[in-house]
Amino acid sequence: MATELDYYIILGVERTATDAEIKKAYRRLAQQWHPDVNTDAGAQERFKQISEAYQVLSDPQRRQTYDMFGRAGLGADGAGFDASGFGSFSDIFDAFFGGTAAGAGRRAHPTAGSDLRYDLRITFEEAVRGTEKEIEFPVFGRCETCGGNGAKPGTEPVTCDQCGGRGEIRTTRRTMLGQMVNVSACPKCRGEGKIVTDPCETCHGEGRTERKRSLRVSIPAGIDEGHQIRLSNEGEIGVRGGPAGSLYVAVHVAPHPALRREGTELYYAADVSIVQAALGTRVAVPTVDGDEEIEIKAGTQPGTEIRLRGRGVPHLRRTGSKGDLHVFVNVVVPAKLSKRQRELLAEYAAESGEGVTAAGGIFDKVRDALG
Repeated sequence: MATELDYYIILGVERTATDAEIKKAYRRLAQQWHPDVNTDAGAQERFKQISEAYQVLSDPQRRQTYDMFGRAGLGADGAGFDASGFGSFSDIFDAFFGGTAAGAGRRAHPTAGSDLRYDLRITFEEAVRGTEKEIEFPVFGRCETCGGNGAKPGTEPVTCDQCGGRGEIRTTRRTMLGQMVNVSACPKCRGEGKIVTDPCETCHGEGRTERKRSLRVSIPAGIDEGHQIRLSNEGEIGVRGGPAGSLYVAVHVAPHPALRREGTELYYAADVSIVQAALGTRVAVPTVDGDEEIEIKAGTQPGTEIRLRGRGVPHLRRTGSKGDLHVFVNVVVPAKLSKRQRELLAEYAAESGEGVTAAGGIFDKVRDALG
């Protein structure tokens, strides 16, 4: 007597498994064992067992009967499973994802218009402070002659005779989950449900014409290179009265000649001489609002950071919050010195006890003699 296989073991689930867990297990095993994708010997029989187990355990009444009486309680041939109705591997996943329950429907509607992209270039200061820009771009707008329906004035679009105005074609087939209806757009009316028999002479039946459009765009403070602003319903209008798409304004920011930006933070390298770093000075630093004078304290070392709080870039999503301006001190060593400058530095070196190359070599003397 052959050993009866346990449906729960076949699907690899616990007896307390939920419907979702059973469905997930079946979907995973079906991908592995369906004969269309698995050519191993015994794959067909294994798939039949998996499908039989799923058909029983996915039905609450049959599952209860099976839990109480086992496979024998399901009657002749157990589950009464017939694998012939499940066709190809894709039929299974159409049953899960690609089908529509019998009797369900959708309303035909015109196709939405395309999204548009506009590349906008602004200055560094405009990106930091925010601005408004007037842009002009070509776009398909509603035809003024026919009002957007594509039909010649005095006429109207007629109902599609292939789909009966539904905009869709349905094909019914039997699957493991019962009767399923696959829905596709009607090829004659392209899913719109109506056909223009006498097209408008201005738009040739499309219900839209190309034109130039001007639009004022608000650029928020703190926007950065590569950011996009989405303007809903400002793109192309759809064919024969379809809703408009969106307009995406891609922002490109010109670099600043001296400031470097990283997010909301700004960075600047302030060049000072050895003497200025040693004795202290005041230098002008560029900011978005103009030059600002800062103090370089006596004895400042190369690479010292001076942070100007709140002088950076505004946060896009935090009103009133700004980043900082980081000033790094760059001590510049002179490449050329006059005779007097060299003498003074030599005296400083001698006073400090520092060893340096002797000043006033033969080449320097020849150069001085020649003026």
